[in-house]
Parts: sequence; structure tokens; C-alpha cells
Amino acid sequence: MSTRYPFTAVVGMDDLRLALLLNAVSPAVGGVLVRGEKGTAKSTAVRALAELLPEVAVVAGCRFSCDPASPDPGCPDGPHGDGASDARPARMVELPVGASEDRLVGSLDIEKALADGVKAFEPGLLAAAHRGILYVDEVNLLSDHLIDHLLDAAAMGASHVEREGVSVRHAARFLLVGTMNPEEGELRPQLLDRFGLTVEVAASRVPEERVEVVRRRLAFEDDPAGFAARWAGEEAALRSRIVAAREALPRVTLGDAVLLQIAATCAAFEVDGMRADIVMARTATALAAWAGREEVTSEDVRQAALLALPHRRRRNPFDAPGMDEDKLDETLERFQGEEPDDDPDPGPDGPGDGGPGGGGVPPQGGEGPAPETDGVPEGAPEQAPAPGSGAGERAAVKAAEPFRTKMLSVPGLGEGAAGRRSRARTEHGRTTGATRPRGALTKLHLSATVRAAAPHQRARGRSGAGLVVRRDDLRQAVREGREGNLVLFVVDASGSMAARKRMGAVKGAVLSLLLDAYQRRDKVGLVTFRGRGAELALPPTSSVDAAAARLEELPTGGRTPLAAGLLKAHDVLRVERLRDPSRRALLVVVTDGRATGGGPDPVGLAARAARLHAGEGTASVVVDCEAGPVRLGLAGNLARDLGGTAVTLDELRADAIAGLVREAQVNRSVRRAA
Repeated sequence: MSTRYPFTAVVGMDDLRLALLLNAVSPAVGGVLVRGEKGTAKSTAVRALAELLPEVAVVAGCRFSCDPASPDPGCPDGPHGDGASDARPARMVELPVGASEDRLVGSLDIEKALADGVKAFEPGLLAAAHRGILYVDEVNLLSDHLIDHLLDAAAMGASHVEREGVSVRHAARFLLVGTMNPEEGELRPQLLDRFGLTVEVAASRVPEERVEVVRRRLAFEDDPAGFAARWAGEEAALRSRIVAAREALPRVTLGDAVLLQIAATCAAFEVDGMRADIVMARTATALAAWAGREEVTSEDVRQAALLALPHRRRRNPFDAPGMDEDKLDETLERFQGEEPDDDPDPGPDGPGDGGPGGGGVPPQGGEGPAPETDGVPEGAPEQAPAPGSGAGERAAVKAAEPFRTKMLSVPGLGEGAAGRRSRARTEHGRTTGATRPRGALTKLHLSATVRAAAPHQRARGRSGAGLVVRRDDLRQAVREGREGNLVLFVVDASGSMAARKRMGAVKGAVLSLLLDAYQRRDKVGLVTFRGRGAELALPPTSSVDAAAARLEELPTGGRTPLAAGLLKAHDVLRVERLRDPSRRALLVVVTDGRATGGGPDPVGLAARAARLHAGEGTASVVVDCEAGPVRLGLAGNLARDLGGTAVTLDELRADAIAGLVREAQVNRSVRRAA
């Protein structure tokens, strides 16, 4: 077994280490989500924690790690009598991003279940992690259905496996730890809420600390065993402290005054539901036990809030995580030493009246939403270009308020990663047919299996009531659901788009589509064109936060090299097809259709570039940004060359957009017939 880096040798990272230790003291806290940039020792710290956990006693021979003192009455390996017990180290089980559902929850042998009525169950990773740690690196890249299974088990303390009416349940209580790099995509807010605590980590900017990190890491790599031995004393002391805190935990008192502070804090920061209150109470109790106290204090509540609330304040993926610590201190001071009122109705002057000192999420960088015109009155002259921005280039403007858009989808039936945009063959969804399984059977089509086995019963010598089923009879269910797509935005940032009110509206529309892409679990990319060419402002990624940040910084000005933008998009899509052939693309071109740069015939070049996309069958939509009483219809011409459809900014909000894909399909059919 390889030597792990010692937990006590990790430099800095105080919040991360504290959050992990609190969960080791009280697993009921609900786990930890560690967010941070790459190379910040997230995985190293999590893996090191497993060495600190005390040994666990298990029933001998039980594949589900039942506790001899209180075995699970529903254990598939049970019932357990007064058999022998073993002691083993606490496990840390890692869930790979590409794991299958059966690998996570376990699998049933359908052939034995149908033919013999026997529940032959092969445990999965949830069973292996029972009474230990389940670690998910890059949890934000995990498929949605796996995350649902994982968090349901974490919340209920049990895993359920069902296949065509055959059901198995086993205990699955574990410390859930996930790590993620926000640049690669966010978790949905409702999933963020299922993690008890969250910690933001970043590499130290203090040179001395960075030197110490490098020195220790090199020493560990040169002699792992020797390095671990030098830290063995500190590791043993920390392990003993965890055991002592666990024993002290039941004696910790959580007074009514402290509970009122917890409730007031959660109300003041407007977190949804009651999970935050419960997690804060458990975290504050664990903090007191860790400090060797038997009573929770206001400082425990404050520390618990900083760990339990930041990720629960996010309302959409563009909200910055974090806490207003001044507001937190004001709330705690206001309710310092108070006892809860017997009257549950606080009345018009109570803490819920919305008046001064009430709740509300503090504004992130401004007093309310950004004005559509970026503070420039309509009709007022435009400001001069920002210093250093180049001739004809204007500083970036703020996006208008985003709005809810109707769904754009890719025609046809795909086979890409599970998502919520376009129709696709998936592991989850409605059953549309049956086929012979390729590899392991995951979703049985019962009626098709029975039909395949029925003609052979006499030849197989069937004599009883049971159906004689062979492996060749099994049929896999073909299911149709939704997939996530690659949504590539090609945004015109030229001088023709530079009017501040107009560009603010354009950015607001793109931001709205980005929000839609986040909800539908798409990858997104951003190509911009202006001046003399085009650039890939954001390579395809699952992080819509990054796309929104690039959009916010986007300056405008110069000529309109439309062909360059389309050709750059063509190159990006070509590379992405090689990387992920199953993920289909949706091209969204945001422009007024003008082409004024890039060659002697910019309009002809743009038309030829558009027909490249049409020839490869890329689904496309042109968002027409042309304004004014006189419209040239250039965006419509571009949409026809792309083989897609055009929609105005106003139509992007309207019900008329529901027919866009049907129109695109009709246009494509007409072209093929011609």
C-alpha cells in the first residue's frame, strides 16, 4: 500500500482542514465540498484524512460493513447473529467521474432473479464506503443521475437498487467529500445545498509559505516512508483528539439562545429551506466538542455560518459565493444572549419585517441590477475610448438584465452526454424499444426478454412454473431522454454593434442564453469577431461562469469580419468533434448580419463560410441584432446560408421561438429535396 501524505504536514489551508476534521468528529454535519483552483492540494488533504479516522468494528464476512453492536436488520448478507467481528481501518473509497450507475449503487443478476427468484447482489461503491469516506474528485463533472443517487444515499443513510421489481436495500452512511474546480463548471444550487459545508481554497500568495509547500512535497517524494515517520507523532496526537471529540460530542449543550442566533442568521441571509439551520447547529456542536467545551458559543455559530452558508446563498451560477461578514457580526450581536419568544409570530416589528437590519443578500458590486444603458442616458454622446484600448475600440459595457428564454435544440436524435436540451438515446428516460445488450445489462426490457425466451421453453425442458431464461434472451431497454449539447456563441463585437444601449441588450440576451445552457447542462464556448479578425474568447467548457466573465469584459469597436468569426467557429467545432464525437453542437451567431472587413468581398466570404457549417449539418440560430425603423434583413440571409433560422432579440423572449427548430427542420428538408 502506498504511503499517503500526512494530514498534519499540509501547509496552511486552515478552513479546509477544519471542515474535514469537523466531519470526522460528527459525520452528521453532511460532508464537505472543496472548491478551488487546480494544484491547491485539495485531493491531498482529503486522502490524508482517511489515515486519521479510528478503526471500525465490522461483522466478519459482511460485505456491507455492518456494526456488530447494531447490525442492519435489512442487510443483504444478514441476518447477523452473534458471529465474530473484525476491526479494520476506515476506508476511503474514490468514485471516478466516468463510473457507471451499477458501479456506484451495485447491480443485480437479472438472469438469476428471473429464472431462480434469487437476489444475487453485487455491492457497489456506496456499500464499500459505508462507515468510511466517499471521495468524489471533480464532482461537478459527475453525471446528474449519479449525483442524485449519491446525495440521496448520503441524506437517507441507505442505498436502494431496483431492477424490474426486484429491490435490494443496504445501509450507506459515509462522510461525503467532493472537490471541484469552478472553472470547469458549477453544481446546481439544489445539489450544492446537499453538501453540509463548503470551503474555497486558493494557493498562498506568501512566498515563504509557497517555499515550505515545495520543500515538504519534495521531501515526501524523495522518501515517502521517512517523511511520514517524521510526522507520525503529530498524526497520532490529532487522531487521539478526534476520538476525544467524538466521545465528548453527546455532552455538548446547544442552548436556546444559540439556536435563536442560528435561525436569525439563516433568515438574515435568506437561505432556502431548513437544511442550513440544521447543518449550522451540528457544525457549531462539533466545533465546541473539538475545542473541548461542553457548551456552544456565539463564536462557534459564527464559524459554522462561514462554513455552512456561502454556497447556499447562490441563486444562479453567476452569483459570487461568499459571506458579508459585517452583516453576520451585526446579526449575531443583535441576538446575543436573547431567548426565543414564546409567541411564534414576531409581529410587525420582529426580525422578519424586512426593515432595517432585516434579511437580504448583499449586492455584489452595486446597488441593484445594472442599467440597460450602462449609465449613459439615451441620446447622450458616447464616451471616449478607454486609454490603451486602441483606435475605434470602446470599453466594455454591462449586460442588460437577463431574461428567461425558450428552448433551442438540435434536430434529430443524438447519443451524447445526459442533459436537458435535445432528444437523445440515454440510460434514463422513457422506453422506446429493446435491443441485445452490448456488454453488461443495465436496463432490462422485461416484456422483450420474455418474448425472446418463450419460444424455447419446450426445447429447454421447462417443467415447473418458472421461466427458463438464458443469457441470449436478455434484452436491453432502449430509452429516449435529453442530452447536453455544445452551444458555441459567435458574437459580433464590431463598431456596428457598439452603441451602448444596443450592446447592453445583446450581452443581456447572450447572458440569458448562458443561464439556459447552465440549466440544461451544456458545454459552452465563445468566439468574438471585430477589427481585423476573430478570437476564441473561451474554449468550450462546462463553466458558464467563465463565459459570463468573458462576456462582461468584451470590448467593442472596429470593422466587422463576419467571415473570420464563422471560420474560427468552424475550426473550434472541428476540434470538438474529434474530442467528443457524441456531443452535438448548436451554433448561435449574435450579429446584425453586416460584413465590412476581412477581404475584397466580405459579404461573399461570409456566405461561403456559412455554407461550410450548413454542409456539415451544424444546427444554427442567428440572433438578429439589427435595430432601427429600416432593416436590411442581412441576418436572415446569413441564417439561410447557415441552413438555420433567424430570431430577433425581441423574439428571443416570445412564444414564437418555439417554432424555430421546426422551421429549421423544414428549411433543411427543402434544401435536401432541391
